[in-house]
Amino acid sequence: MPKPTLTGEPQPPEDAAAQDALQQRGRMPRHVAIIMDGNGRWAEDQDQARATGHREGVRSVRDITEACAQLGVPYLTLYTFSTENWERPDWEVNALMSLLVKTVRKERQRLLENGVRLRTIGDTSALPSACRRELDETADVTAGNERLTLSLALSYSGRWDLARAAREIARRARNGDLAPDDVDEALVSDLLSTSALPDPDLLIRTGGEQRLSNFLLWEGAYAEMLVTDRHWPAFRREQLYDAVREFQDRDRRFGRVADQQNASQQKAPQQNVSQQNASQQQAEPAAP
Repeated sequence: MPKPTLTGEPQPPEDAAAQDALQQRGRMPRHVAIIMDGNGRWAEDQDQARATGHREGVRSVRDITEACAQLGVPYLTLYTFSTENWERPDWEVNALMSLLVKTVRKERQRLLENGVRLRTIGDTSALPSACRRELDETADVTAGNERLTLSLALSYSGRWDLARAAREIARRARNGDLAPDDVDEALVSDLLSTSALPDPDLLIRTGGEQRLSNFLLWEGAYAEMLVTDRHWPAFRREQLYDAVREFQDRDRRFGRVADQQNASQQKAPQQNVSQQNASQQQAEPAAP
């Protein structure tokens, strides 16, 4: 059955059927995280300016966000702009920031009407004031949405997030509020900017590179990784469906042998390493 769309265009019946078949086929990922790589290389392959690749990449963001919402995937996190990206030429950084402002402003009402909540993770204080203003306004107006939580990783670095958590632990210890034995994985997770999210169980990287690039270093410990040679502007819902099928076909053991994992799944089908985060789904993240 066709489902609501972000664009307002009717969903083709064949796409709705493909989604229904995927949902019936096996377990769906709860949190999909994507390293959106290859905008510039895609543009070069088309003999276009790099900015064209970034604009086309926005269309992929819209399509993948819509498809995840229709599939019932409750969390989608997109690696939008890393701390290392600040080292790019000024003209490209400025173009990206301008595109971000325009896109967030344009999509705000669509997100609101389609049950999508927008969040950010990362050092957003480093962003231009116009970007922060548009992001904050959209986050505020969509805060009550529950269909899909879309998190944009902006000025983000996994190492930055871990170092920030370590500083907070050191501060609490110095003040006498924290003993060494109190420091455990749950505490570290609670202090990260992703504390309101479950750990990703499917991590996709487009563009063919075989590395994490400082993305969700702590949270992605047990994520199923999938790397595709397709550049981000060419990655659309059909490729997402392929990724979900591969996720469904993988044997996720979390260090156990098969018999142990099967028994565990019978007791708790949704169990994963980040189970301690599940109770915090509605909590606000720590301030970046």
